[in-house]
Amino acid sequence: MKVRVLGCSGAIGKDCRTTSFLFDHDVLVDAGTGVGDLTLDEMCRIDHVLLTHSHLDHVIALPLMVDAIAARRTTPLQVHALQATIDALKAHIFNNTIWPDFSRIPTPAEPFISFHPLELGQTLLLAGKQVEVLPAVHTVPTVGYAVAAGQGYWAFTGDTERNPALWARLNQMDVAMLVIETAFSNRERDLARRSLHLSPHALADELSCIQRGKNYPIYITHAKPAELELIMAEIQRFDQAGPLGPDVAHDIRWLRAGQEFEL
Repeated sequence: MKVRVLGCSGAIGKDCRTTSFLFDHDVLVDAGTGVGDLTLDEMCRIDHVLLTHSHLDHVIALPLMVDAIAARRTTPLQVHALQATIDALKAHIFNNTIWPDFSRIPTPAEPFISFHPLELGQTLLLAGKQVEVLPAVHTVPTVGYAVAAGQGYWAFTGDTERNPALWARLNQMDVAMLVIETAFSNRERDLARRSLHLSPHALADELSCIQRGKNYPIYITHAKPAELELIMAEIQRFDQAGPLGPDVAHDIRWLRAGQEFEL
């Protein structure tokens, strides 16, 4: 399975694209601004979109992508999300005021998109890929995802703060790669806590929940561009200092748009 990082930034700016991951050619996880780098042909091959939550940086490209490819598709684009996320999209985006309701046009019987509610803990089979819905802790209903691959699971926390339920599940899984958010620096840790995001300080606490003996690459995502260098330096300091104990080391790396992984 191939994973392509379309976007992994916490905001926009030059060379900064918000969250979106493409699996092989047909499954999209989140629909941030990175989707805009795809060609029309690449967009047309996407059949499923999995959304973590309703915040704009994770859904902003969805209505624009559908508009770009609708005339070229013969079946609806399937959007999978929590019911609360679907309700928010219908109320605030696909509401015929901000954007047309593509779930009812050109006809309700044959729409451009179809919504499919999912639930925490559910396992889905999409385009031959097994996807498990993981818990997340955020200001709106949110989930993460684990996608089964040949060498274990690609796991994504989504936007989250401290999340013991996530680690309880990940410690039961064969994780090949973990993508975890760290949106703010330690100097903004109070803001991070209030907005239910991680700072490097909180990240260290979270990584201490990984079961001893498990060692997989951990990729940092969703950093705010204005604080990227500071966040990187703070994570590097705690990682080198070994606050989790002298016999505990984590393989921490930085996620970048344009990266591709074979799992």
